[in-house]
Amino acid sequence: MKKSLFVLLITIAFSGCSDSNFNNKNPYLPSYTFNVDINMNLPAYSSLQYPSNAIYYASVGVKGIYIFNTGSGYNAFDAACPNQVLSSCSTMTLKGINIICPCDSNEYSLFTGQGGLQYPLKQYRVEVNGNVLRVYN
Repeated sequence: MKKSLFVLLITIAFSGCSDSNFNNKNPYLPSYTFNVDINMNLPAYSSLQYPSNAIYYASVGVKGIYIFNTGSGYNAFDAACPNQVLSSCSTMTLKGINIICPCDSNEYSLFTGQGGLQYPLKQYRVEVNGNVLRVYN
């Protein structure tokens, strides 16, 4: 009886573990593994030290990534249009606190990643270590 109870408690404990509901699966966008460090002390990235600022980093992800300071943390999203097949027009462009897909003119929020269509922006993980951001998938 005690063994059964112990196994039941362990099963409940492990099933309660979560990955923070992190899901970046999208049938239009392949999943690449990468790890990049962004030093916000460098002039190209210093604007990230202030809320509501974003930068585009071209050499990772599907079509590059946008990194955004939300004021309470950082978001990183792929620059590829999430509801389009990859093409020459599927690299998003920055417009204030949103990014726009030139293929369908749909806007996506850099705060939430939502844009009103089926798939939100493909999000990546961000860790903060002083003035260095580690973005990875």
